[in-house]
Amino acid sequence: MTIQYKGWKSFACFFSAEYCQRYLKNSYQKYNIENPEQKSFEKSYAFLYYLEHGQTYYEQAEASPLILKPILLFYGFVHLIKACILTIDPAYPETTSVLAHGVSTRKRKKQNYLFLHDEVKLQKNGLFPFMSEKLFHMKQLEGEKVIMEELLQLIPELDDLFFLLEGKRTFVHLQSFKNQLVVPESILDHYHMTENRFKEFLASKFDMEIEFPGEGLSFTLNENSLPGTAPLKYNLENNSFALPLNKGNLFNFPELLIHYLLLYNLSMIARYETEWWSELTKMMPNQDYPFIHSFLNITMQKGPYLIYQYLTE
Repeated sequence: MTIQYKGWKSFACFFSAEYCQRYLKNSYQKYNIENPEQKSFEKSYAFLYYLEHGQTYYEQAEASPLILKPILLFYGFVHLIKACILTIDPAYPETTSVLAHGVSTRKRKKQNYLFLHDEVKLQKNGLFPFMSEKLFHMKQLEGEKVIMEELLQLIPELDDLFFLLEGKRTFVHLQSFKNQLVVPESILDHYHMTENRFKEFLASKFDMEIEFPGEGLSFTLNENSLPGTAPLKYNLENNSFALPLNKGNLFNFPELLIHYLLLYNLSMIARYETEWWSELTKMMPNQDYPFIHSFLNITMQKGPYLIYQYLTE
């Protein structure tokens, strides 16, 4: 099972107002939104421009030095997310409260600050809780804190780096065989579960039906839903699926939200923590640098992919 994704070329159809109107109309009809014809006509250019502006930010980020990348990537990602929201909410933005970031970070960094140990706090209002509920039907808890290392451990393309630098695996990679995904039995030791308990656990985490057709840990899903089905993650670098080995609170967190939180914090650091950010990019003093540098390279490709996946699933 591989995903046919060709970077920004895959978005080509969306750079037609006529196509965008047709696409939005279908979406509004699917969600039983009143006057789909009129609203799709009114919102087609806003939708198209969100995508176009997002692409421009990403292209500028690719050509920019590392110190600017987080800012450009964050705002590019925000534009793409707003396009996703427009597909299900033609009234967006209805109030100014949804325009804030929806998360906050520590304004003054502590001595011996490490990015991996840093955290962001989820807010009641703003883009993050709004898109969590609109796009993924998730209610975020106001005041909940999320640690950067836990977020990085949920990005499958970073699994090898965690192994090299910290000696631990963060994902188990699945084999694809005859339309089934095969989970290695080693996962039972990581999760401290029997085979039957693991099957029950996994089935309870998917928001759609999953089937274990026989003995062993092979399972099948509706193929059209595979890429965006939490907790399953898609590794864009090697075209494979994986399951996180940490089955904590963020096990079912959609990857799109993970990239948003990491980019938000990095963009704030790049803007307001000038001394620390400059020292990190020049001196590379610890493990923060390889993780941040690798993540920014990954999200340059993965961010638009996650948006494309949402728009087309």
